[in-house]
Amino acid sequence: MNWVLVVIGAMVGAPLRCLTDRSVQRRHDTVFPWGTFTVNVTGSLILGLLTGAVAAGAASPHVQLLAGTGLCGALTTYSTFSYETLRLSQDGAGFLAAANVVGSIVAGLGAAFVGATLAQTIWT
Repeated sequence: MNWVLVVIGAMVGAPLRCLTDRSVQRRHDTVFPWGTFTVNVTGSLILGLLTGAVAAGAASPHVQLLAGTGLCGALTTYSTFSYETLRLSQDGAGFLAAANVVGSIVAGLGAAFVGATLAQTIWT
């Protein structure tokens, strides 16, 4: 029955990704994929919080399946990140493509670290 939790989380995460991406991108007059960047960093932060909460015993593995695997798995998108980076590069925006790669990795890992640290600080 664990797969049901993942499906339910994904049913929320996928539309949330689409709505957030469109909302953020509409506010920026640039070719840089701010919408995808936002959902990926936000998903990393949420997953870090969940991982820290589970490690501290404040959340169950079921919550991690629902919100971590399901919601965050559908909210974040590596394939769109890859496609948009490739598109930037092909369109002659090599600097923006490189900035997307470096910025996404640094911000995503940083957000996950902050989330895990915050969760452990709160629940230990």
